[in-house]
Amino acid sequence: WFWGAATGIAYFNMVAAWGGYVFVVNLIGVHAAVLVLLGRYSTKLYRSYTTFYVVGTFLAIQVPVVGWAPLKSLEQLGPCAVFVGFQLLEIVAVVKRRNNLSKKDTFKFAFNFFGFAAVLMLAVVFFFASSGYFRPITSRVRGLFVKHTKTGNPLVDSVAEHQPAKSSAYKQYLDNASVVAPIGFALVALRYFHDSSSFLLVYGLATYFFSLKMVRLILLTAPIASAFTGIVVGRLIGLFLYNIIGFVPSLLQLVESENDDKKKKSSQEEKPKAAIIRPILCKVMVLALSYFSVVEFAPEALAFYERSHSISQHLSSPTILQKGQLKSGKTVVVDDYRDCYWWIRDNTPQDSRIMAWWDYGYQLTAIANRTTVADGNTWNHEHIALLARALTSSEKEGHRIARHLADYVLVWAGGGGDDLAKSPHLARIANSVYRSMCPDDPVCSQFGMVAQGVPSKMMRESLLYKLHSHKIQPGVTTDPNRFREMFTSRYGKCRVFKVLSVSEESKKWVADPANKDCDVEGGWYCRGQYPPGMQKILKEKKDFSQLEDFNSGEKDNEYQEKYFENLEKKKRGEKISTTKSSADNAAKKQWKPEPLSPSVIEEINKEWADNPSTVTIWEMISDGRVQELFQVLYQYPELAHIRSEDGRGPLFWASEFGDDRVIKMLKKLGVRDDVKDAKGLSPLDLYSRSSKTNNEL
Repeated sequence: WFWGAATGIAYFNMVAAWGGYVFVVNLIGVHAAVLVLLGRYSTKLYRSYTTFYVVGTFLAIQVPVVGWAPLKSLEQLGPCAVFVGFQLLEIVAVVKRRNNLSKKDTFKFAFNFFGFAAVLMLAVVFFFASSGYFRPITSRVRGLFVKHTKTGNPLVDSVAEHQPAKSSAYKQYLDNASVVAPIGFALVALRYFHDSSSFLLVYGLATYFFSLKMVRLILLTAPIASAFTGIVVGRLIGLFLYNIIGFVPSLLQLVESENDDKKKKSSQEEKPKAAIIRPILCKVMVLALSYFSVVEFAPEALAFYERSHSISQHLSSPTILQKGQLKSGKTVVVDDYRDCYWWIRDNTPQDSRIMAWWDYGYQLTAIANRTTVADGNTWNHEHIALLARALTSSEKEGHRIARHLADYVLVWAGGGGDDLAKSPHLARIANSVYRSMCPDDPVCSQFGMVAQGVPSKMMRESLLYKLHSHKIQPGVTTDPNRFREMFTSRYGKCRVFKVLSVSEESKKWVADPANKDCDVEGGWYCRGQYPPGMQKILKEKKDFSQLEDFNSGEKDNEYQEKYFENLEKKKRGEKISTTKSSADNAAKKQWKPEPLSPSVIEEINKEWADNPSTVTIWEMISDGRVQELFQVLYQYPELAHIRSEDGRGPLFWASEFGDDRVIKMLKKLGVRDDVKDAKGLSPLDLYSRSSKTNNEL
């Protein structure tokens, strides 16, 4: 009873601190069930598990964010089923002891009793299931049993940490323990198996299986890998010490057993000298083997110790600090993100609300000390989709949402895994609830890069792209009446914009305690409520129905089928058919390039820099991909005026290659042929050289 209660209290602490408590309670339940299946059930086991489950569950439901989940969620009903099974087993055991039943009579009683209990339980389960009492398995848990990106939920599929682990990942995080731990597993299974040690086997198998499905769960294998490695090392050290000091079991016993002594006693007697020399020789052999082992493995053990502490410091250090290298080759510490959060902390009102993708929610709360629209613990799919819609919609539409929810918008920029790189996933998540985002295309194939550094029309018009590339990409600026740039970090990794024309009415409504939906009056656990100004937007949503939600009366099979179908097409590189947009229809008409003002062209020409856009345009011209270039310039005519670091641009390159088709297209877009590059040459100079070379050929 004592250890069961103590475990229940420790489990409560974990429930209050970590969402992974579901793994812990299921692991304990599986271990208890395995012991029963192995025929190791006992009253002692019954008392410990029953006490643990009663105490742990009673305390767990006191946590507001958990509530009655242990008794309603399918993810946690397994341990409950084991608890009920234990009660039935104990009743059978008590009846057997009191009535002194034989094995045959016990079996008959147990068969009838369990049959009656099964029928009763089925009736109870059917009643509660039909009333919608049980909660379905979440997509996150379902992702542990299906292939990555196959859950049907774009939010879950977008998380890179949900992909399967590779063998190299085990070596990286577990080091030598990944090699030694399987030996320890075998020792426990074959030599040291009992009720307690069997938990290690269950723990090991469970963590290995789940880590194979999801790379982030390798962290769960660390404790059990350490335990198995410790068993191997401990047994080896114990074997050497026992044989050197003389405690049993010793090497001498392995060489000469008692059975051998009995057999040889009648035939011959061991000589006194041999009896003295043999133990000494055995100890000398053990000492030599011990010395060899220490000399051979001590350096590797020290290296393992150093690597363990090194990776510990690496994982414990803040990931927002990075090392980078400038073009000059100088290595610098990139502290942009922390500077960004500190700027928010020091330069914004304390009641400011920050809109950012949920990945940075915890950092904003902890470092900037400001309220965020979402963070890593936001389980409301529809709310995350609303945030995604605000960022991937047009600037006007995004502002329409942001003004009711936030005072500032933060974006990660600067390349790599920034917000723009993640944005195709954001568009899919938004479309899973707001289907007008990408009609008939659940994977939003129209939102992304059409070529390296060249965004699609839908991406280019999005609020996220405007904030990300504001005054960085040629011709890209935010609407000064909707957003104002407030801060850009030293290396451009983080940017903050102020939301203009914030709805003060919505802000006051949300802050009013009367509009908070809390579990108890004055409590800290309150469900979010949207202000009345958001209702028109919210009416456009269609609540996401995951595959596992059997309580939902309305199924969304068509969306799920289309989602999986388009994912496969995207993987194979096939074209995805979508609803024709006005841009598609316009492409069939005669091309009339959108005129750019002289001031905009002059501003673009001032920027001389190598970037993905200049590389992509140069490759299209050099490869003669005229039709593809036409499509890009049709959507983004300002790219005709971009300049690389050497001062040359599309007209220079077309002249150099002597491509009259491209030259005609660029001239139609108003590109001047008298501008000079870094060497003082114009496109006309390059064209005359190209023409002379062609004539000679």
